[in-house]
Formats: sequence, C-alpha cells, structure tokens
Amino acid sequence: MTISAILILIAIGCAAGSFGALAGVGGGAIITPLLAIYFHLPLHQAIGISLVAVIATSTATSSIHVERHITDIRLGMILELSTTIGAAIAAVIAARVSRRTIALLFILFLVYSASSMIKRAWTSRSEALQTDIPEYEVKNIPLGLAGSICAGALSGLLGVGGGVIKVPIMYLFMNVPLRVATATSNFMIGVTAATSAYIYYGRGDILLPVAAPLVAGVFAGSLVGARLAPRIRTTYILFLFIGVTLWLAGQMIYKLATGGIG
Repeated sequence: MTISAILILIAIGCAAGSFGALAGVGGGAIITPLLAIYFHLPLHQAIGISLVAVIATSTATSSIHVERHITDIRLGMILELSTTIGAAIAAVIAARVSRRTIALLFILFLVYSASSMIKRAWTSRSEALQTDIPEYEVKNIPLGLAGSICAGALSGLLGVGGGVIKVPIMYLFMNVPLRVATATSNFMIGVTAATSAYIYYGRGDILLPVAAPLVAGVFAGSLVGARLAPRIRTTYILFLFIGVTLWLAGQMIYKLATGGIG
C-alpha cells in the first residue's frame, strides 16, 4: 500500500471518528460505503474493517463521556444484551447474503435515520446551547429492546455499529436527551461491533494493512469529537447526521444503479 493511500485512510478515519463521536454512530456509516465505493473492496471486507473502526470509536469516546457522567450506563447495559444477540446472529448469516441485498438494507436504514431526525432538527434550530443534561425518565423500554436487536443485526450485516438505529430510538421514542443518547450509543457500539468483528476476522474479511491506518485516524478523530460535543448545539449535530447519511445513501444508490455493487 502506498504512502498516499495510508494518509487518505488516516484522514477518512479522522473524519469518520469525529462524526461518529458527535452523532453516536461509530463512523461505520461513512467507512463502509467509502471502502466499498472508492477503494473497491468487497463489501464483506469493507464491513469487517469498519467494525474494527467502530470499536476504536467506542473505546476513545466512552471514557470521556462516562467521566463527564453523560452516558446512561444502566440503560446501555439493558439494551446491549439484545444488541449483542442480534449482532452475533447477523454476522453468522452475512456471508450468505448477497452484496446487493446488504447495500439495499444500508440505503433503507440510512434514509430512515435521516428522515426520522429531520423534524427534530427543524424544531430545535432555535434552541440555545445546553451545557447541562436535563432531567429525563426513560420510557418504552420494550421498544428499545426490540430496536436494539435490529441495531445489532444492522451492525453484523453492515458494519455500522448499530448507532444509526439506537440513537433515533433512544432520542425519539425513549425520551432520552440527544447528548445522552449519542454518549450511550458510543458506550454500547464497541461491544456490539466486537461481537461481529470476531466472526469476520475468523473468515479472513479484515485486512490489517487497511484497518491499521484507518483505526489510527478513527481513534484520534473520536477523541476530538468527544471533547467538542458539549460545545456544539443539538441542532448542528442533527443536521450533520442528516446530511452525511443522505449523501451516503445517494452514493450507494448511484453505485447500485450503475452496477458498481453487484
């Protein structure tokens, strides 16, 4: 691998790690399609490498969020059991699922995640910056458990950590403030991704020469994102979430339409 390719991977990792730390999605929603579309890796290998990067995001951000008492550890432990079950099942069957099917699932979940946030982003655009976590009471725990199984399956199939499902569910349906939802998601996604990554590694789908520089960038970017999160208004994080996910969905649709993913 050339020096320029390594530097590009580090830069992608930094951007994905920062975004993942801010939005609570692990950065896999950026890394998987970029590796598949622009580095021409088979989708299963892109997913396996992305899962390793998600672990790095979780490791870098969790210590900061837990230290600041932003993470809801109790809620994370409750939801993580369902998520891990879903991730393990999906990782086992992923090799039997066609790349087009996985890409279509990726597109559907990206569009869902973006659309579910649009209304909240628009209504919160005039809110002031909140430096303190407001009082809240977690609701709809059964719905959260069901959604976590789906998030785990998404992680195992697509290598995205499941945060694109967990954050909207906690924020929109479980009455969890966005900063807490993103911090709790980052706390959980490392365990979820590790469950799937172990299976992908056993199949030889994780290329260490690609994963190493990417993870280095992700770790650094995640630390920066986690420290910047309290200084950024909720509406900016929401619009960032929406913009990146819609852009990636458009890229995947284009590649499917032109035969770039078969």
